[in-house]
Amino acid sequence: MDFNLKADKAEFIQLLRSTGREGVDDLIEYLDDGRNHFFTAPASVSHHYNNDGGLLRHSLNVCHAALKLRKLVLEDRPDMEHELNEASVIIASLLHDICKADIYIPTRRKSKKQTNGTPIYIDTYNVDYSNFPMGHGEKSAIMALWGGLDITQEELLAIRWHMTAWDLPYQSYELTRSLNTARDLHPLCSLIQLADGVAANLIEHGSKDNSDEF
Repeated sequence: MDFNLKADKAEFIQLLRSTGREGVDDLIEYLDDGRNHFFTAPASVSHHYNNDGGLLRHSLNVCHAALKLRKLVLEDRPDMEHELNEASVIIASLLHDICKADIYIPTRRKSKKQTNGTPIYIDTYNVDYSNFPMGHGEKSAIMALWGGLDITQEELLAIRWHMTAWDLPYQSYELTRSLNTARDLHPLCSLIQLADGVAANLIEHGSKDNSDEF
């Protein structure tokens, strides 16, 4: 699947800047420097959008879904306008997966397919967590801070817990209580979790590139 990386990058930057948040340009520069490859990285190796630009497009899909879900919720619960602040929805949804910006290493592997008995080699990725092995949601939250963004507690928690049970060892009573408390205190957490699932499992359904079958 091919993406228009230039257009997607422009939309990502425009959405972030629309929040008027201090430090946005510093964060954009941080995500686009030599250490991070957010704007060209895949969203995964063997699942949704596992090709160049997939992470950027997935982030936009989550943002689009989150903004639509916000509008839907506010139709019935206009009193939640402050708790589901539009700028916070944009920031948390666009930045929820920036932890992946430095883990994918381009490589080539031999495919199971052949042409006239000659092996076919395909472009793919290895995964390397050695740069900053902090985890998933927590790493994204820390990177947003490192990038210089003026980010709120609600936004950090929504990013940290966007994976919910998939990123939670249930033998940990403390983490389970922290997750549940975050969702009880901040509806933004549930909105970002839901938008991520809608994007990855519905909007991007069937988007896996079968060329990764080795």
